[in-house]
Amino acid sequence: MGVNSNRVDNFETIKIQSEIPMFQSPLEIHKVRLPPQRTTLQKLRHRLSEIFFPDDPFHGFKNQTWVMKLLLALQYLFPIFQWGPEYSFRLFRSDIVSGLTIASLAIPQGISYAKLANLPPIIGLYSSFVPALIYSVLGSSRHLGVGPVSIASLVMGSMLSESVSYNQDPILYLKLAFTATFFAGLFQSSLGVLRLGFVIDFLSKATLVGFMAGAAIIVSLQQLKGLLGIIHFTNKMQILPVLVSVFKQRDEWSWQTILLGFSFLVFLLITRHISLKRPKLFWISAAAPLTSVILSTILVFSMRNKIHKIAIIGELPKGLNPPSSNMLYFNGPYLALAIKTGLVTGILSLTEGIAVGRTFASLRNYQVDGNKEMMAIGLMNIAGSCSSCYVTTGSFSRSAVNYNAGAQTAVSNIIMASAVLVTLLFLMPLFYYTPNVVLAAIIITAVIGLIDYRAAYKLWKVDKLDFTACLCSFFGVLFISVPLGLAIAVAISVFKILLHVSRPNTMVLGNIPGTPIFHNLNQYKEALRIPSFIILAVESPIYFANATYLQERILRWVREEEECVIANNGSSLKCMILDMTAVTGIDTSGIDTLCELSRRLEQKSLQLVLANPIGNVMEKLHESNILESFGMKGVYLSVGEAVADISSSWKAQP
Repeated sequence: MGVNSNRVDNFETIKIQSEIPMFQSPLEIHKVRLPPQRTTLQKLRHRLSEIFFPDDPFHGFKNQTWVMKLLLALQYLFPIFQWGPEYSFRLFRSDIVSGLTIASLAIPQGISYAKLANLPPIIGLYSSFVPALIYSVLGSSRHLGVGPVSIASLVMGSMLSESVSYNQDPILYLKLAFTATFFAGLFQSSLGVLRLGFVIDFLSKATLVGFMAGAAIIVSLQQLKGLLGIIHFTNKMQILPVLVSVFKQRDEWSWQTILLGFSFLVFLLITRHISLKRPKLFWISAAAPLTSVILSTILVFSMRNKIHKIAIIGELPKGLNPPSSNMLYFNGPYLALAIKTGLVTGILSLTEGIAVGRTFASLRNYQVDGNKEMMAIGLMNIAGSCSSCYVTTGSFSRSAVNYNAGAQTAVSNIIMASAVLVTLLFLMPLFYYTPNVVLAAIIITAVIGLIDYRAAYKLWKVDKLDFTACLCSFFGVLFISVPLGLAIAVAISVFKILLHVSRPNTMVLGNIPGTPIFHNLNQYKEALRIPSFIILAVESPIYFANATYLQERILRWVREEEECVIANNGSSLKCMILDMTAVTGIDTSGIDTLCELSRRLEQKSLQLVLANPIGNVMEKLHESNILESFGMKGVYLSVGEAVADISSSWKAQP
């Protein structure tokens, strides 16, 4: 929120020009003109265009033949047709290396994240196959690595487990997971089709930093079940019940599991540290999860007759994704739960996927179309819900590996999906002896990067309100619940917007000596007040949400200025100039406020003058007939012209 900090306390000496400034050359007084006249339909069309089509996606269709328009439409809907005709063997060599590299990461992560969502491990592999193929055709990012992600998995698992337990009713739980995925995809694709992507912008960066950090800590603490070998563990997601459960079940701790788990956790963290310090060695951390799975599986298999307390994955079914459209749950008492889970996971996964895609696009100087991404991510989740997949999106860890491995196009996702396909068809028996403790170590290593303390420190330095929002969402996730933590994050973001809107910044302006420039007195110490004038600026639209506040605040500025003038024996105020350069809009409440303000100032023998109202504001002022009350000397193109013209008219008076 803006800080109104121009007040002079205790009426200390204020800097006032000894006389009204004479600029280097006489200022020409320009007439403030109305914008070109448009019909209501034209205004509506323009406004809707600005809201829904700010990027003008159809500009390439102008002056084209029908055949060319059809081709362009095909390329717009299916980006693969844009780069496909120019695809070469050189690009394929890069994509096959990056695709196989991210497959080595995607396979163990897929298995691990499925367990995080309380789903069978095989569902995680299914979710790394079909969605990746669909995204490669529909997605506009060249580097996005698609698959399950930790936060969406955690949220889905926590929300569904509150009402349904997978252990007690696995079929119902699967139905709800697939149905939630369907609604997540429907919501995401609808946002893309209707071009309502601005909805996800209500999750600000500050609240996401806190939410992600809190969720990462909860995810890591939940993995203590696997790291310590605990069998009976709480299903709650708050920090206190998790810690209580850890120490309450000390008799279930298994030293073999602890030794194996922490050994691989240290190994994974070391490889992560190496890759962070030396980005060229990215392949070390990329290959570490699969290496851990292979080594731990071999170790447990070779010692299977000696160690019995280490839990293993067990048998995983071979074969392609079975169809699951018949398992979608559209009627029953848990439908509302599935819809709510789908909306929450849909928003989270969409926010993460688009943010990751744009991050890597900026590094290679190409643009990712947010609405296309929403449609691509949404459609791949709808298709995934019908092929035994749960919510997927662009993963930061997979995308980072994909980028560093030299991916050139979305073919890398096809290569990854092909590697997952081979695994599903032929390699599933090899995972039988994979210990759960290694999956827990992989999850902890993956989510630890979500704790961005540098971003939190930057928020503290730059914007304390943003930092407060970050802390609220962080502690909301830790001590209340993950879904409510997300709700707190959204509520804080909306509250911050309302705060900015309802309490906009206002300031007193002064003249920079020797120039016709007027700036904030608090920001520019050399700026000087103009005798007999008070010049104020408003930095927001003027409408019903802030009209009363602005009227009260402006009158307070006038009162304080009058008190300062009296205390310093200055010239009495005669005119208030309202700089409307930053007033981007006004409604009827705002117009009424200007009328009331003019009347109140007139009672104080003060003239109200408007400076530089923009086109649509000027148009509304004209249509409301308010300009007639201001007269010829009531509206100017700039503050400098207003000061020069009004002061010269005073001098001309006898």
